[in-house]
Amino acid sequence: MDTRRDTALVTGASSGIGAAYAERLASLGWDTVLVARRAQRLDDLARRLREGTGTAVETLVADLSDPGDLAGVARRAAGDDIGFLLNNAGINGYGPFAGLEPELMTKILDVNVLAVTALTRAAVPAMLERGRGTLVNVASQLAFAGALPPGPLPERAVYGGTKGYVVTFTRTLAAELAGTPLRIQVLCPGLTATEFHRSRGDAPVPGREQAVHEDGGMPVDQVVDASLAALDTGEVVCVPGLEDPAPVDGLAEAELAIRTAARRGGS
Repeated sequence: MDTRRDTALVTGASSGIGAAYAERLASLGWDTVLVARRAQRLDDLARRLREGTGTAVETLVADLSDPGDLAGVARRAAGDDIGFLLNNAGINGYGPFAGLEPELMTKILDVNVLAVTALTRAAVPAMLERGRGTLVNVASQLAFAGALPPGPLPERAVYGGTKGYVVTFTRTLAAELAGTPLRIQVLCPGLTATEFHRSRGDAPVPGREQAVHEDGGMPVDQVVDASLAALDTGEVVCVPGLEDPAPVDGLAEAELAIRTAARRGGS
């Protein structure tokens, strides 16, 4: 890891992967900008980081589905001190598609797709100008579960679609920026021991203390370990717990095969 005193901006920092990643980066010497909806949670984390690591910590209370809030966070992400952007904020909206509330559907798209894209667009030009930077977009293994039926997987048409976007967007951007000093990764955790399943995302989980959902899952520290290790080895698609990279490598091969076969079929 590059531990020069740059600043890392972390969305969804009030719990789960975001909070754990912020703690790890601060322990490595990064100053941080913590972004989330819950002010008390951010203040508690900021205090722990300042006391435990001596790093500088900013907090931005923001709902990334709100255009004004997103614009404010984007302005901060474009700062010339931002050397690491973790787009971790996300909501699920699990449930039957035919019954999904239109307002919640819009919120899922705004947070999981629009905010990720806008913040990436804000941060990347300054990173390129400075000649260094790291971008990690958090997707999900559900991005690869489109045809699998619910049970035990959740009903997830919109959520899975948004995470599929994050995977394709990040992989394509990484290919576009190959040869630049930027490190780009899409992090695809499976079930993780956080509070993510305790809310559909229309409102944050209440309370000041984190509580893991009943489904359990991989400890968040292991997810962060996997992401940082993959950054060091240059892996664009990081799937924590996947020991054999062959399935990920096969994605590009399958895509090429589809395009090649389609061209032949149209000749």
